Amino acid sequence: MSLSTHVLDTASGKPAAGVPVRLERAAVTLDGATKGWRPVAQAVTDDDGRVGDLPADRAGAWRLVFDTTGHSAFYPEVAIVFVIREPADHHHVPLLLAPYGYSTYRGS
Repeated sequence: MSLSTHVLDTASGKPAAGVPVRLERAAVTLDGATKGWRPVAQAVTDDDGRVGDLPADRAGAWRLVFDTTGHSAFYPEVAIVFVIREPADHHHVPLLLAPYGYSTYRGS
């Protein structure tokens, strides 16, 4: 299983370099309820706005948290929650930043 992300600053039309990214997975109780998030890894986007190999190694709920201070006028942090159902597949979660909004999608 591999997980990657790519952050693009749509206002400048360039990759968002230097963005701190934190990967977390859902903490699950014995009865299967989600109870908060556990940090798994941290990274910073490279000059091309990418983080290439994050260790999302099992099925379940995951969260990428981006510190967008300096890249977004309104959202200083963006959290993207997603579910991995096929742990053997590669997953790519891009983030497109704008001054007053953002979007994301399942990449390839």
